[in-house]
Amino acid sequence: MIATPLQWIIRIFALISAIIIHEVAHGLVAERLGDPTARRMGRLTLNPIPHIDIVGSIIIPGFLLLSGSSFLIGWAKPVPVDIRRFQNPLRDFAITALGGPVANGIQMVVWIIIFRLADSLGWPIWVGFLAYSGAAINMFLGLFNLIPIPPLDGSRILAAFLPVEMAVRYLSIERFGFIIVFGLLYLNVFDGLFNLMFQLLRVMLF
Repeated sequence: MIATPLQWIIRIFALISAIIIHEVAHGLVAERLGDPTARRMGRLTLNPIPHIDIVGSIIIPGFLLLSGSSFLIGWAKPVPVDIRRFQNPLRDFAITALGGPVANGIQMVVWIIIFRLADSLGWPIWVGFLAYSGAAINMFLGLFNLIPIPPLDGSRILAAFLPVEMAVRYLSIERFGFIIVFGLLYLNVFDGLFNLMFQLLRVMLF
């Protein structure tokens, strides 16, 4: 059995690494598409300090952990993207947005492999717990970010399929996005999605 403080440390590490790699992936894809803003602002780094958002990286995850919640959410500062540098702004913005969930998917697969190795080779229990936490957090972050509510990545992807004027109006609700998201979380609207995620994870792990 792993001591509770160690569980906190492991889950925080898994969360921070997941969200940092998610954001760096956005920046790397944007750079490949012609926008070097993230690199110029020092955001293409695995150093967590430039990515820390006081509320999303510290307060919210800390509150959830201290409350004993099995649900853990957090976010980093969004990597800056200047869509004016893209050849096709809506299309390239969508591709950039997709980079984050894809990075989470790759991390999830790596953690699942480590979990299976830890289980079959008898590695220390904390390695298995780390791998399970990493797989679960990355699955959640990747799929949750595909929900088409601005500023989640799914909204950028959906906008690419809309007429330009409609896409601009749709993305403009971003300033209210987190209010909408937390309101839907409070109303348990996503419970079915979360249950499906963890059932799928159990199938892949066990």
